[in-house]
Amino acid sequence: MDMDLLMAPLILFMIFVAPIWLILHYRSKRQVGKGLTDEEFKQLNELIDKADKMSQRITTLESILDAESPEWRQRHDR
Repeated sequence: MDMDLLMAPLILFMIFVAPIWLILHYRSKRQVGKGLTDEEFKQLNELIDKADKMSQRITTLESILDAESPEWRQRHDR
């Protein structure tokens, strides 16, 4: 009796849930393996350019602050 109660859900799982689960799993693995799409690669390059520009701006601002107020770093490190 106990075995019959366990077999029905197990059979339903193996027929319906397991194949869908496997299909979705391997589809996601294949998408990860493909790498970046062209659009994602373009966005990544744009972000890299923005980060470089921001780094240059920070360097410029720090040099201006160093010239105008040489002790600004010590005041903000506390």
